[in-house]
Amino acid sequence: MDFPIIHTNFWDAVIAVPLVLIITQIAKKVFKIPKKYVPTFAVIIGLLISVFYSHRNNLAAGVFMGWFYGSSAIGSYASLKTTIVAYRKSRE
Repeated sequence: MDFPIIHTNFWDAVIAVPLVLIITQIAKKVFKIPKKYVPTFAVIIGLLISVFYSHRNNLAAGVFMGWFYGSSAIGSYASLKTTIVAYRKSRE
């Protein structure tokens, strides 16, 4: 079994991950998604973008990178939220 060649490029780092983050936040407000399902929703959005748009010719690469998009969006959001909460507590 050969592993797929996956190229990480400008699209992955600068557009796809923030796009997943923005779509997730909008969907959270519009559809009132419970907090416990938001990470799963982010991974699903990442998979959809990756498989059907950015890596449409290679399913294995699409699944791998889609998981990366969703997980990166989750981690970025959690990191930003933790930083803001810590900053607010330090100002008190």
